[in-house]
Amino acid sequence: MDNFTIYKKTLCFSVRKLFFDLLMMVLIAVFCVGGFLIADKTWDRGLIGLGAGLVIGAIIAGILTHFMGYIYKAAQIAMMTRAVSEGDLPDDVYAEGKKAVKERFLTVAVFFAVTSAIKGIFNQIGRGITALGGAVGGDTGRGIGSAISTAIQIVVSYLCDCCLGWVFYRKDKGSVRATLEGAVLFFRHGKTLIRNVGRIFGIGLLSLLVIGGAFFGLSYFIFTFFGGAFTELGITVLETGARLDMNIPAWAGEANNLMLIVAGIVGFTVWSFIHSNFIRPFILTGVLRNYIASGMNDVPTEDSFRILDGKSSKFAKLHAEAEKA
Repeated sequence: MDNFTIYKKTLCFSVRKLFFDLLMMVLIAVFCVGGFLIADKTWDRGLIGLGAGLVIGAIIAGILTHFMGYIYKAAQIAMMTRAVSEGDLPDDVYAEGKKAVKERFLTVAVFFAVTSAIKGIFNQIGRGITALGGAVGGDTGRGIGSAISTAIQIVVSYLCDCCLGWVFYRKDKGSVRATLEGAVLFFRHGKTLIRNVGRIFGIGLLSLLVIGGAFFGLSYFIFTFFGGAFTELGITVLETGARLDMNIPAWAGEANNLMLIVAGIVGFTVWSFIHSNFIRPFILTGVLRNYIASGMNDVPTEDSFRILDGKSSKFAKLHAEAEKA
């Protein structure tokens, strides 16, 4: 199966994840509006109520995502892994994907323990590169190391997904053992996988400019018809800042500036939804194929774990736990 075919057949997860994300946004918006109305009518502190509603809504949405939303992404990765490793997919991809997640991770806690371990290992290596840059080149080296580390964090998010795919692929092994193998794969076959970096950053930047830019422009155009509302909002922002003794600059109260700020937030948010649910899975398919192929041809052994024992304390700790099990 080619990458685009795999992408199309696993889009059912992207669509469901998008609807779930939108539902969480609506939930947060309801709490924001409710908080604003209650605080505005009761204490004449609408913006404070809006902020409180935002915090409460975000917490509830986070909890729901933790216990429900994860399954869409994990199931999609499971089916992508099956497609690139076996060359086929079942008729009911969605049902089979959910089944794979439930069989591999009996509880939500196990899933997040594995993903947390994966992220911890790769992030620790990234911080090590930053520290090494500072030690070698001082402030300049630290800046270069920091820039490299930032780029690594983006790549790491894909590697984490690939490592999760390896955990699904190695279903005959324990999840901890498979996680250790997945981490080793990158450092053993780094050159093969790094060739995907151009695709990751190139398509990501292009989607930000096209999708984010389009919705930024559309939002700003729509907001220009509600100049009076933004003028009132600007006055409220400055008055609230003065009341709370906050140093809010005058430009933040200007209607046009508020339009630009809100349009920027809308554009970035919409881009984030579309990119994470539709663009990113397409990129991941190619990265995952190279990752799984590198492991299928050279499965990491116990001896190879020593490669990372000295580079990541999190890896060493996980390795020690696996040996005791």
